[in-house]
Amino acid sequence: MMKGAVSDMDEFDVVVIGGGPGGYVAAARSSQLGLKTALVEKEQLGGTCVNWGCIPTKALLRNAEVVHLLSQGRAFGFQCKDISADYASAHSRSRQVARRQGKRVEVLLKNRNVALFTGEARLADETTVEVLSSGQKIPAKKIIVATGSKPSCIPGIIPDGEKIITSREALQMDRLPSSAVIVGAGPIGMEFATLWSRYGSDVIILERMPRVLPLEDADISVEAEAHFRKNGIRIKTGVKVESIVKTRTGVEVTVSKGEEKEMVAAEIALIATGFAPNTALLGLEQAGVAMTRGYVDIDAQMSTSTPNIYAIGDITGRLNLAHVASAQGVIAAEAAAGLRTNQLIYENIPRCVFGVIEVASVGLTESQALERKLDFITVRSPFVPNGKALALNENSGFIKLMADKKSRKLLGAHMIGSHVTEMVAGLAGMITLGATVEQLTQAVYPHPTMSEAVLEGLHALAGHAIHL
Repeated sequence: MMKGAVSDMDEFDVVVIGGGPGGYVAAARSSQLGLKTALVEKEQLGGTCVNWGCIPTKALLRNAEVVHLLSQGRAFGFQCKDISADYASAHSRSRQVARRQGKRVEVLLKNRNVALFTGEARLADETTVEVLSSGQKIPAKKIIVATGSKPSCIPGIIPDGEKIITSREALQMDRLPSSAVIVGAGPIGMEFATLWSRYGSDVIILERMPRVLPLEDADISVEAEAHFRKNGIRIKTGVKVESIVKTRTGVEVTVSKGEEKEMVAAEIALIATGFAPNTALLGLEQAGVAMTRGYVDIDAQMSTSTPNIYAIGDITGRLNLAHVASAQGVIAAEAAAGLRTNQLIYENIPRCVFGVIEVASVGLTESQALERKLDFITVRSPFVPNGKALALNENSGFIKLMADKKSRKLLGAHMIGSHVTEMVAGLAGMITLGATVEQLTQAVYPHPTMSEAVLEGLHALAGHAIHL
């Protein structure tokens, strides 16, 4: 990324701090709306998602999926002998994919005539962004802050980047650990467990909550845990990590459950317990921007307590998902342009896990519906009778649908199975539009596809399932 060539007297309509999936989308949309736009990024364009998160992990998981499919040769009528799965090559491919995607972001912004600045930025005041490395000050009518987040740590345990690592170091490793303790059974922990175990690592997951994927619907969590265990991944839930001690050969992790304590040894420990916002040292407080526990307070238009400053993405504490940041970026850009904006309903935004078995969800969980005292009905549509799933030898899992009894509107969809992360978008649209069960059953789904399980579930909600 080249440095912008403007003087301190030049003023931009919008300056975006951060070039991740929220920031670069906000910059592209701002320029598209005719606003003179600049973007400041201290590292690579694309942010964590493109460079150290979503994209490289999915590239690695694709390699792991191929390795797993080759291990199922008997089911498909072939035999593979003496296969050598080279993790270093998989890692190299993942970096190539990340670089290509980052280059696409750079080309996109240049084609949108967005001025690019390299360096760490802060707010000199409410209308000026300063690039610290060069000392250059960029006047701005509107500022969009999109600085993302960083892996959070367990109190008292400090990652060293070698034996105690975060997801970023895990993605920089070009070798496979022989064994790993993963602390945290959220999406990141479950995905790395999938990756490393399929390449042959001995993996154990430690989770403080009573179940894996604790934010998902309980039925989905139970099913997911069963599949991970079936695939040789050890799991301990309801445990607290007391300490992680580095040894000559790796780490020793002490965990407790009630009064009982146990030590688990492995080559490395991956801390996958969540993320913390990158809001320190940005000058937000001096610019009058209100925050709560380090997260920036925003309204429906992504505006902060300082009217011309907007915040998007992980620093808002809503949902730490790349597509949420992008959606917020569009709204912030449109608000900066003076347009009327849509309002995000965060519970209607899809959530995905790309693990041993995929998980996707949108809308309310059953426990959330009970907390709100809603009168609802639920059905399960399994993949067992689905012809396409059987043909793929991937007919495990199910789709759980929830609908309001009175309004008949779809409230939630929770899916576990092959390719469900590709199917959830349609259900997100249905829920967002407030569609009723009767309206949705009028659609005809293509055959043979795994998506037919969705239609079968809708028919079940309507009281006339065909195949269940």
